[in-house]
Parts: sequence; structure tokens; C-alpha cells
Amino acid sequence: MIKLAAGAESIESFTNWQKQVIEQRSSAGLSANPVHETRMMPKRAKEILNGGSMYWVIKHKICLRQRIIEIERVEIEGAPKFCLIHFDPELVPVQVKRKRPFQGWRYYKASDVPPDIDASAPAPINTPLHLELALKEAMVW
Repeated sequence: MIKLAAGAESIESFTNWQKQVIEQRSSAGLSANPVHETRMMPKRAKEILNGGSMYWVIKHKICLRQRIIEIERVEIEGAPKFCLIHFDPELVPVQVKRKRPFQGWRYYKASDVPPDIDASAPAPINTPLHLELALKEAMVW
């Protein structure tokens, strides 16, 4: 799946937001895994839970992925149904890829998925992420 990280100005701000979610959930006695709330239950939930990830778009660039570990339908009497997507807390950097704006989340074709950045790989593949983002920012659509 792919989703805009709404409000995130950078990977650092997204990471900080996720840490806050983890702290809030932990202090409330809930699972410490970060979650995303959405109105729609993914129809392909079984497929997604079989090793699927959420690819996060920050400032028009796919930068990170996060493994999806649970999809939970929530029904509270008197309130609209919604869904919680639970994530592994580990954020995995991926090779940056530009993405035009879109709304909500989308299914992501396996053929379009950017590869993970291998931290043990030699340069230039192991370019620091902030430099890779700056280089991609300079590129035109």
C-alpha cells in the first residue's frame, strides 16, 4: 500500500510523529505499535498481511516503508466504523522515487515498489538519505 504522510515535512518529522504515537499508545495501555486510522477496510487485507508494507510519501517522494502487521476493524456503538492499520515500528528507507499527489491510500503494484536502501552497500548506493532527497528534489517530473 502507499499513503501520503500528511503533515510530515521531512523523514525526521515523520519519525518524531511516529514516536509520539507509540508513546501515547503505550501510556494508554495499548499496543506500542504505531497505527493509522482509516474509514475503509482494505479488501485485500489477507494479501497485505502476508508481508505487505505501507510506503510513505513525504513531500512528493516515496521515502520509507513500514511493514503492516495487523488490520483491525473497529466498531463503536453510535460511531461510524473504521479501520486501524498497525505497523511494525521499524521504518525502512527505500530508494527515493517521486510520486504525484493523491488522496487516501492506494494499493501498490509489486512491480512499482522501490527497493530498500541497503545500509551495508558501498557508495554511491549508500548515499545519505538527506542527500538523495536533495538530488531527487532537483530533478524535474
